[in-house]
Amino acid sequence: MRSSGGASNAGASAWARYRALAAEHRRERLLVQGVLAAGTGVVAAGVAVWWAGPAVAVVVFAGCVLYGWTRSGPMADWRQGAVAERRTGRRLARLDPAGHHVFHDRALPGATTNLDHLVVGLTGVYAIASRRWARGARVRVEGRRLWTGRRPVGSVGAAGRAARTVAELLSAELDHQVVVTPMVAVHGARVPRGGLAHGEVLVHAVREVPQVITARAVIFTSAQVATIAAAAERLLPPMLEESPDE
Repeated sequence: MRSSGGASNAGASAWARYRALAAEHRRERLLVQGVLAAGTGVVAAGVAVWWAGPAVAVVVFAGCVLYGWTRSGPMADWRQGAVAERRTGRRLARLDPAGHHVFHDRALPGATTNLDHLVVGLTGVYAIASRRWARGARVRVEGRRLWTGRRPVGSVGAAGRAARTVAELLSAELDHQVVVTPMVAVHGARVPRGGLAHGEVLVHAVREVPQVITARAVIFTSAQVATIAAAAERLLPPMLEESPDE
């Protein structure tokens, strides 16, 4: 059994959104950066030796481009989200294809958000959301809230809602109850070894996700996995028909 679309389709819609935002006003941004670099270079040439001008201009222009690439904002959020989904996709590609079927970037009927990853395997069905949180921040549960460092996290509820939606669709299609486990694959932040549970959602470092899936008890046969995967293929269309350029 092969992974649907392969890991290359992971993050396709997020990457497409990033590219669309990056294309907006690109010419204007480059013009402003060029003018700033040229002006700084002229000043440097006037107060120092002539060759300092071009050197300073190149450094300033490169700095402007780097700042635009790394600064926070919607464009950076979409790019980082797409990168996280791709990395999760590569991890999930390590699952034994004989017992697992993996989907990436699927549309959820009636929802405005997508399903990052879906795994149908011998140990169950898993709706997985990729999340990139502050690098080095410690993930913990206090009371009813999930925290990364000093900031509460409110995005894991979407994983639970996605799992419930998929469970309802598959159960109705197959005429028997299909349980879908919601999971969050964390990038950047530090998750305790063995993960956390926040309500119904399992939270794990991305490197642990394949092992968590395979370590659980087997509940399906290979034939059942194939049947559920075929239903998921019918019910959950790709967000994009073609994966974006690498």
